[in-house]
Amino acid sequence: MLAVISPAKTLDFESSPKTNVSSVPDFLDQSELLIERLRTLSEQELSSLMSISPKLASLNRQRYHDWCVPFSSENAKQAILAFKGDVYTGFTLDQYTSKDFDYAQKHLRILSGLYGLLRPLDLIQPYRLEMGTKLSTEHARDLYAFWKPVIGNAILEAIEASGENVLINLASQEYFQALDRRDLEARVITPIFKDEKNGVFKIISFHAKKARGCMSDYIIRNRITSPEGLKDFEGMGYRFNAELSDLDNWMFTRSSHALSQ
Repeated sequence: MLAVISPAKTLDFESSPKTNVSSVPDFLDQSELLIERLRTLSEQELSSLMSISPKLASLNRQRYHDWCVPFSSENAKQAILAFKGDVYTGFTLDQYTSKDFDYAQKHLRILSGLYGLLRPLDLIQPYRLEMGTKLSTEHARDLYAFWKPVIGNAILEAIEASGENVLINLASQEYFQALDRRDLEARVITPIFKDEKNGVFKIISFHAKKARGCMSDYIIRNRITSPEGLKDFEGMGYRFNAELSDLDNWMFTRSSHALSQ
């Protein structure tokens, strides 16, 4: 069983890594092609392309300029430790043992606009490039077309190596679209997290993102190898709701009482 999550815009390259073990992303040649294309854009063009402020455009233009191979612990950091967005607040990385990181390497993948597909301990350098960015290259019209043929095969290989022909989709819709469902020779289960509000269950983005990370953490810490094991997840007060679930869309809900605790 393999789980996939999204990356984060917020990064932390200041704090010391919690492990010295690292790996190198599989698709740095492709990343380098994207970096070369991004370096041709002005700050104004980056600002328009990514819908970001001039200040952020300047920061990221400098990041693209500084980006270089080879990657090492001196100029890069493990992805799961570098990303600091809402999803990653659901991880208990401070408590991870070497065996936890080993299990994560085999059973978790991070989709990325620049790196395609990352293992948790793959080194990355600072960047911002969301998968939905309409960046055209001589190879493809956008990032989806650029990455789909590459990461599709890699996902299939990772699912096969995980031991169970199941993919747990804990990524956002923007990032999961980088995978072609028609080519996935595996069962895809999508956990959905909803909160009760005025008697109705609704997705609250911030909480749902953190819950995706929390469930990823649950898979790793508890060595979950079968999707049925996810039904026992109770992180953040969410519980599996069989009545609202169907075969492959599994609903996890929590009451307003649980949210206020």
